[in-house]
Amino acid sequence: MVMGKYKRQFEIFMRPSVIKVIALFCLCCLLTASCGQRANRSTNAVGDNANNGRVTIGTTLKLRTIDPADAYEVISGQLLRNLGDTLYTYESGTTKLIPHLATAMPKISKDGLTYTIPLRQGVIFHDETPFNAATMEFSLQRFIKNGGRPAFLLGDAVESVKATGEYELTFQLKKPFAAFPAMLTFAGTCAISPKAYEIGDGKFKPDTFVGTGRYKLAKYGSDSLKFDVFDKYWGEKPANQGIDLLLLSSSANLFNTFRTGAIDVAYLSLDADQVRSLDEGAKKGKWQEFAAESSTVSYMTLNIKSQPLDKLEVRQAIAAAIDRPLINDRVLRGQAQPLYSLVPTTFDVHKPVFQEMYGDANMTKAKELLTKAGYSATNPLILQIWHPSASIKRALVASTIKALAKLKMDGIMQVEINSVESPTLFQNIEKGIYPAVLVDWYADFFDADNYIQPFLDCAEGSAAGGCVKGASQGQGSFYYSDRVNQLIDKQRKEPNPQIRKALFAEIQDILARDVPFLPLWQDKDYTFAQNSVSGVRLEPTQAFPFWFLKKQ
Repeated sequence: MVMGKYKRQFEIFMRPSVIKVIALFCLCCLLTASCGQRANRSTNAVGDNANNGRVTIGTTLKLRTIDPADAYEVISGQLLRNLGDTLYTYESGTTKLIPHLATAMPKISKDGLTYTIPLRQGVIFHDETPFNAATMEFSLQRFIKNGGRPAFLLGDAVESVKATGEYELTFQLKKPFAAFPAMLTFAGTCAISPKAYEIGDGKFKPDTFVGTGRYKLAKYGSDSLKFDVFDKYWGEKPANQGIDLLLLSSSANLFNTFRTGAIDVAYLSLDADQVRSLDEGAKKGKWQEFAAESSTVSYMTLNIKSQPLDKLEVRQAIAAAIDRPLINDRVLRGQAQPLYSLVPTTFDVHKPVFQEMYGDANMTKAKELLTKAGYSATNPLILQIWHPSASIKRALVASTIKALAKLKMDGIMQVEINSVESPTLFQNIEKGIYPAVLVDWYADFFDADNYIQPFLDCAEGSAAGGCVKGASQGQGSFYYSDRVNQLIDKQRKEPNPQIRKALFAEIQDILARDVPFLPLWQDKDYTFAQNSVSGVRLEPTQAFPFWFLKKQ
């Protein structure tokens, strides 16, 4: 039978009409081969950059702007860290805060309101302008006054910033803030040349950068950027001769471009299956893999003003029913870690309060709480979960939660899944439209405060009416607690790390009890590099320094 089958195929294949098809097919193959050779030459042209010491990096992250006063995305922050210098940074491989454009840690007044910072001499901008306190004042004033997305970071904290000497800068804060030096590592607070920029509401230059960093911007395009080494940099020079960054349209493009050797480094973001495939290749020695614990957290916002989530027992029941290890295994393919607090494990103040209070997949407790709240198999809780429509990962997480509820909750809890485009979701979340939302958080600066204050603080509201104006309202939870507001204020003022740790512990305990947010997982960052590349470093602070990269 097998022989007869192949014989019939051969007879059909040799018909005259098919011979014409063969001829056309051969012509197409010839043309494809020719085009492929041209494409390879084009690809090799990118690769040839490595022959003169340049390194090519590919990413799928979307770049909106590189203007420090308006840049508020992951990719823009990473680029600004390589193009510019901030007053403070972190010692490579650690979370130790060190001076950068500053020459020492700040001198702080007894009331915690005045910070005096000595500045580095002998620094120049990419356009040859000398750096001093006046240029740093200009840079920070522009950050605050131009009204960009991150302007609130300094605007909410700083009363004034002034050059009080040629190389001395003085901040006056609105109220004490222990994490203020850490905030000054935010990439957008880098020094920029007054000759290249101006102060004014909305006066941005999205495709321009003139700073003091190791690289200067040589090209800004919609699909690629080019960084050249700044030969007059004041500090350690890059190990490479420049960086070429390709902005790829999809994870599939990033995956395939790296596998074919057209790029040296694949940096954010790949799907779980693609990471697994490249991991297998790395184990076989085809390329290198670098994995690091990330400080990006994924969580579920619970709108406490929305029925049925206005009932504490309902929120606690959802917390008890969540199975983080299952989500990590089935959806994330083990490429993350379960998270039991909004504060990630990268901070020593982290406390796994949700694990301690609820555990995972504690369906008995979940059903008891829902029964107490008045729900049953004939009157089930209907939980609506929303997620960004472009996020396949969050769609799968929502589906997993839904399947688990159906399988384990005996009909007392049902899940409905909805999606909406990201811009619409983030415009509407503060309006209270969504009961529960799956989102993530990438910190502005490396301090535990940035995982607490932007979620739980509320400037105006009440326990009965929820948050009317403040951080928790902006996050879509509308949570209000006098005690939490007091604790946030105390930890922000407290310079003693051990006392701050105790304050953070109490805040996390209250978070687990009241459940305005439900932490789910903490990401791991994966970067892949060709074997010819050395110097890949994924810093604990999530920075990716390009200057260590070297093509052998």
